[in-house]
Amino acid sequence: MRFLSFKTDHHTGVGWIKDASSETLVDLSLLGLDLPADLKTLIATEGAMAAAHAAALKAPATAIRTLSSVQLLPLIPNPGKIVCMGLNYADHAKEGGNARPEYPSFFMRGATSMVGHQSPIVRPKASTQLDYEAELAVVIGQRARHLTADNALACIAGYACFNDASIRNYQRKSAQWTIGKNFDGTGPFGPWLVTPDELPAGAEGLRIQSRLNGKVMQDANTRDFLWNVVESLRIITECMTLEPGDVVITGTPAGVGYARTPPVWMAPGDVCEIEIEGIGTLSNPIVDEQ
Repeated sequence: MRFLSFKTDHHTGVGWIKDASSETLVDLSLLGLDLPADLKTLIATEGAMAAAHAAALKAPATAIRTLSSVQLLPLIPNPGKIVCMGLNYADHAKEGGNARPEYPSFFMRGATSMVGHQSPIVRPKASTQLDYEAELAVVIGQRARHLTADNALACIAGYACFNDASIRNYQRKSAQWTIGKNFDGTGPFGPWLVTPDELPAGAEGLRIQSRLNGKVMQDANTRDFLWNVVESLRIITECMTLEPGDVVITGTPAGVGYARTPPVWMAPGDVCEIEIEGIGTLSNPIVDEQ
């Protein structure tokens, strides 16, 4: 199953699409059912995703919209929390001058940092050091604490693409990375949620790429995680309760712009794409802050 968040001139809503090649979506609000109007609530409501999927398969023509007629929003526009992991690929840790870590680095993102598929990434007035980071996003589907290797995957609603675009000189202004990761309009998230039944367990073995203006910059595989999805969720829930609609961002592989000689920064007029096998492609142009 694949779901997305969108808005039109008249309303915001949840859409269902058949697959990554679809040019249309089913507007769940037009199916005549009492379905939640936002994806976070749909995920949290027992049985609602399956009911929406079943109804969408039989959707009347009046409930179908073209993708080009709507604006896709960040997949979960209103997450309770976005927990981000750093240095989860050994090659990325190495290119940044870090030893192989013994424990993941963690930081949080806020909702105002996010944008949807095809919306612009904003290069801020404060810096030109705007970097890209291809990442797998894990969306939580049920309340979870003290997960184990045996039950961790059961709490997942689905997976998506994320671009953890970073303002590098601000990231390095302090020992904590949060300030460089939370500039407004720098966190593309989408284009849609893919449920776990459509992917390998734990989204393992998926090719992940970033492309800048069509040129491959990062090319790796989720099997290269230092901490895979199961272990990541186990570690996080030692500390905190994860709730439906929370998002875990799982880290980026080698090939980022700051580690290149000379560094490669995203600039206005560029287009950055994040593609994950079996999920889809998240694409965003770059603009300057006005």
